Amino acid sequence: MAEERADDKTGGSGTGSTVGSGSTGGSQSSPASGSGTGTVDPKVLDPEAVDPKAVDPEVAAAVAAAEAAGPKSGETVRLDSWIWAVRLVKTRSMGATACRGGHVRVNGERVKPAYSVRVGDEVRLRQENRERIVIVKRLIRKRVGAPVAVQCYVDNSPPPPPREAVAPAGIRDRGTGRPTKRDRRELERLRGLLEGGHPEGR
Repeated sequence: MAEERADDKTGGSGTGSTVGSGSTGGSQSSPASGSGTGTVDPKVLDPEAVDPKAVDPEVAAAVAAAEAAGPKSGETVRLDSWIWAVRLVKTRSMGATACRGGHVRVNGERVKPAYSVRVGDEVRLRQENRERIVIVKRLIRKRVGAPVAVQCYVDNSPPPPPREAVAPAGIRDRGTGRPTKRDRRELERLRGLLEGGHPEGR
Protein backbone atom coordinates (compact mmCIF):
# COMPACT_ATOMS: atom_id res chain seq x y z
CA MET A 1 0.00 0.00 0.00
CA ALA A 2 2.83 2.37 0.86
CA GLU A 3 4.45 1.68 -2.50
CA GLU A 4 1.18 2.31 -4.34
CA ARG A 5 0.75 5.60 -2.44
CA ALA A 6 4.28 6.59 -3.31
CA ASP A 7 3.58 5.82 -6.94
CA ASP A 8 0.43 7.90 -6.73
CA LYS A 9 2.40 10.81 -5.28
CA THR A 10 5.04 10.50 -7.96
CA GLY A 11 2.40 10.40 -10.64
CA GLY A 12 0.68 13.37 -9.05
CA SER A 13 3.89 15.36 -8.98
CA GLY A 14 4.52 14.43 -12.57
CA THR A 15 1.09 15.59 -13.48
CA GLY A 16 1.65 18.76 -11.54
CA SER A 17 4.91 19.40 -13.35
CA THR A 18 3.13 18.89 -16.65
CA VAL A 19 0.44 21.37 -15.69
CA GLY A 20 3.05 23.77 -14.39
CA SER A 21 4.96 23.64 -17.63
CA GLY A 22 1.73 24.26 -19.46
CA SER A 23 1.03 27.25 -17.28
CA THR A 24 4.55 28.47 -17.92
CA GLY A 25 3.93 28.21 -21.63
CA GLY A 26 0.70 30.10 -21.14
CA SER A 27 2.53 32.84 -19.30
CA GLN A 28 4.98 33.16 -22.18
CA SER A 29 2.18 33.55 -24.67
CA SER A 30 0.33 36.03 -22.49
CA PRO A 31 1.93 39.14 -24.06
CA ALA A 32 0.63 38.08 -27.44
CA SER A 33 -2.82 37.50 -25.99
CA GLY A 34 -2.46 40.73 -24.03
CA SER A 35 -1.75 42.61 -27.23
CA GLY A 36 -5.21 41.69 -28.38
CA THR A 37 -6.78 42.80 -25.12
CA GLY A 38 -5.39 46.36 -25.17
CA THR A 39 -2.04 45.92 -23.37
CA VAL A 40 0.15 46.93 -26.28
CA ASP A 41 3.81 47.83 -26.31
CA PRO A 42 4.08 51.17 -28.17
CA LYS A 43 7.34 50.05 -29.76
CA VAL A 44 5.55 47.22 -31.52
CA LEU A 45 2.99 49.46 -33.17
CA ASP A 46 3.43 50.62 -36.72
CA PRO A 47 3.94 54.43 -36.72
CA GLU A 48 1.82 54.77 -39.83
CA ALA A 49 -1.07 53.13 -38.04
CA VAL A 50 -0.84 55.75 -35.28
CA ASP A 51 -0.20 58.90 -37.28
CA PRO A 52 -3.35 59.82 -39.25
CA LYS A 53 -1.33 62.04 -41.59
CA ALA A 54 0.74 59.09 -42.74
CA VAL A 55 -2.33 57.35 -44.09
CA ASP A 56 -4.01 60.46 -45.49
CA PRO A 57 -4.14 59.86 -49.25
CA GLU A 58 -3.91 63.57 -50.05
CA VAL A 59 -0.79 64.02 -47.93
CA ALA A 60 0.72 60.85 -49.35
CA ALA A 61 0.07 62.08 -52.89
CA ALA A 62 1.61 65.48 -52.07
CA VAL A 63 4.71 63.85 -50.63
CA ALA A 64 5.04 61.62 -53.69
CA ALA A 65 4.71 64.63 -55.98
CA ALA A 66 7.37 66.50 -54.02
CA GLU A 67 9.73 63.55 -54.27
CA ALA A 68 9.12 63.36 -58.01
CA ALA A 69 9.98 67.06 -58.40
CA GLY A 70 13.30 66.58 -56.63
CA PRO A 71 16.71 66.67 -58.32
CA LYS A 72 18.45 63.61 -59.64
CA SER A 73 21.24 61.94 -57.75
CA GLY A 74 24.26 64.22 -57.46
CA GLU A 75 22.45 67.34 -58.66
CA THR A 76 22.07 70.50 -56.58
CA VAL A 77 19.26 73.04 -56.34
CA ARG A 78 19.81 76.77 -56.63
CA LEU A 79 18.31 79.02 -53.98
CA ASP A 80 16.39 81.19 -56.43
CA SER A 81 15.00 78.05 -58.06
CA TRP A 82 13.96 76.50 -54.75
CA ILE A 83 12.12 79.51 -53.33
CA TRP A 84 10.27 79.78 -56.65
CA ALA A 85 9.48 76.05 -56.73
CA VAL A 86 7.96 76.10 -53.23
CA ARG A 87 5.93 79.22 -54.10
CA LEU A 88 7.66 81.71 -51.81
CA VAL A 89 8.01 84.01 -54.82
CA LYS A 90 5.88 84.28 -57.95
CA THR A 91 8.66 83.99 -60.52
CA ARG A 92 12.22 82.72 -60.54
CA SER A 93 13.49 86.10 -61.68
CA MET A 94 11.85 87.67 -58.62
CA GLY A 95 13.67 85.14 -56.48
CA ALA A 96 17.01 86.01 -58.08
CA THR A 97 16.32 89.73 -57.65
CA ALA A 98 15.44 89.23 -53.98
CA CYS A 99 18.69 87.32 -53.42
CA ARG A 100 20.81 89.99 -55.14
CA GLY A 101 19.03 92.70 -53.15
CA GLY A 102 19.87 91.08 -49.83
CA HIS A 103 16.26 90.16 -49.04
CA VAL A 104 17.05 86.43 -48.74
CA ARG A 105 19.31 84.98 -46.06
CA VAL A 106 20.32 81.38 -45.50
CA ASN A 107 21.38 80.48 -41.96
CA GLY A 108 21.72 84.19 -41.23
CA GLU A 109 24.04 84.94 -44.17
CA ARG A 110 23.37 86.83 -47.37
CA VAL A 111 23.83 84.50 -50.32
CA LYS A 112 23.77 84.66 -54.10
CA PRO A 113 20.96 83.26 -56.26
CA ALA A 114 23.18 80.31 -57.25
CA TYR A 115 23.65 79.17 -53.64
CA SER A 116 23.11 75.40 -53.37
CA VAL A 117 20.30 74.74 -50.92
CA ARG A 118 20.67 71.86 -48.48
CA VAL A 119 18.14 70.08 -46.32
CA GLY A 120 18.06 71.72 -42.90
CA ASP A 121 18.94 75.22 -44.12
CA GLU A 122 17.00 78.10 -42.61
CA VAL A 123 15.78 80.44 -45.35
CA ARG A 124 14.57 83.92 -44.44
CA LEU A 125 12.79 85.91 -47.13
CA ARG A 126 11.61 89.49 -46.67
CA GLN A 127 8.42 90.11 -48.63
CA GLU A 128 6.77 93.53 -48.50
CA ASN A 129 5.86 93.94 -44.81
CA ARG A 130 6.30 90.30 -43.84
CA GLU A 131 9.23 87.96 -43.26
CA ARG A 132 8.99 84.31 -44.22
CA ILE A 133 11.13 81.89 -42.20
CA VAL A 134 11.24 78.30 -43.44
CA ILE A 135 13.41 75.25 -42.85
CA VAL A 136 14.26 73.27 -45.97
CA LYS A 137 12.68 69.83 -45.73
CA ARG A 138 12.85 68.61 -49.33
CA LEU A 139 14.78 69.78 -52.36
CA ILE A 140 12.73 70.36 -55.51
CA ARG A 141 13.52 72.05 -58.81
CA LYS A 142 10.05 72.19 -60.40
CA ARG A 143 7.28 74.52 -59.31
CA VAL A 144 4.51 72.62 -57.56
CA GLY A 145 1.07 73.37 -56.20
CA ALA A 146 0.50 74.76 -52.72
CA PRO A 147 -0.44 71.40 -51.11
CA VAL A 148 2.81 69.90 -52.40
CA ALA A 149 4.90 72.97 -51.58
CA VAL A 150 4.07 72.84 -47.87
CA GLN A 151 5.54 69.34 -47.75
CA CYS A 152 8.94 70.74 -48.77
CA TYR A 153 9.58 73.03 -45.79
CA VAL A 154 8.77 73.67 -42.15
CA ASP A 155 7.13 77.08 -41.85
CA ASN A 156 8.38 79.04 -38.83
CA SER A 157 7.14 82.38 -40.14
CA PRO A 158 5.56 84.82 -37.71
CA PRO A 159 1.88 85.54 -38.31
CA PRO A 160 1.14 88.26 -40.87
CA PRO A 161 0.41 91.72 -39.50
CA PRO A 162 -3.28 92.39 -38.95
CA ARG A 163 -5.06 94.41 -41.56
CA GLU A 164 -6.10 97.89 -40.54
CA ALA A 165 -9.81 98.04 -39.84
CA VAL A 166 -10.24 101.22 -41.86
CA ALA A 167 -11.64 101.89 -45.28
CA PRO A 168 -9.00 102.48 -47.97
CA ALA A 169 -8.34 106.13 -48.55
CA GLY A 170 -9.49 107.51 -51.86
CA ILE A 171 -12.78 105.60 -52.19
CA ARG A 172 -15.77 107.84 -52.88
CA ASP A 173 -19.43 107.09 -53.08
CA ARG A 174 -20.79 106.48 -56.55
CA GLY A 175 -22.53 109.42 -58.17
CA THR A 176 -20.62 112.10 -56.28
CA GLY A 177 -18.63 113.19 -59.34
CA ARG A 178 -14.99 114.18 -59.51
CA PRO A 179 -13.35 115.26 -56.24
CA THR A 180 -12.81 118.97 -55.71
CA LYS A 181 -9.49 120.53 -54.73
CA ARG A 182 -10.62 120.48 -51.10
CA ASP A 183 -11.56 116.80 -51.42
CA ARG A 184 -8.15 115.99 -52.88
CA ARG A 185 -6.37 117.75 -50.01
CA GLU A 186 -8.46 115.74 -47.55
CA LEU A 187 -7.63 112.51 -49.38
CA GLU A 188 -3.92 113.32 -49.33
CA ARG A 189 -4.12 114.00 -45.61
CA LEU A 190 -5.78 110.64 -45.03
CA ARG A 191 -3.18 108.86 -47.14
CA GLY A 192 -0.43 110.45 -45.07
CA LEU A 193 -2.04 109.21 -41.88
CA LEU A 194 -2.34 105.66 -43.22
CA GLU A 195 1.26 105.64 -44.44
CA GLY A 196 2.65 106.48 -41.01
CA GLY A 197 2.16 110.20 -40.71
CA HIS A 198 1.06 112.08 -37.61
CA PRO A 199 -1.78 110.46 -35.67
CA GLU A 200 -5.19 111.80 -36.38
CA GLY A 201 -6.18 114.75 -34.31
CA ARG A 202 -2.70 116.29 -33.94
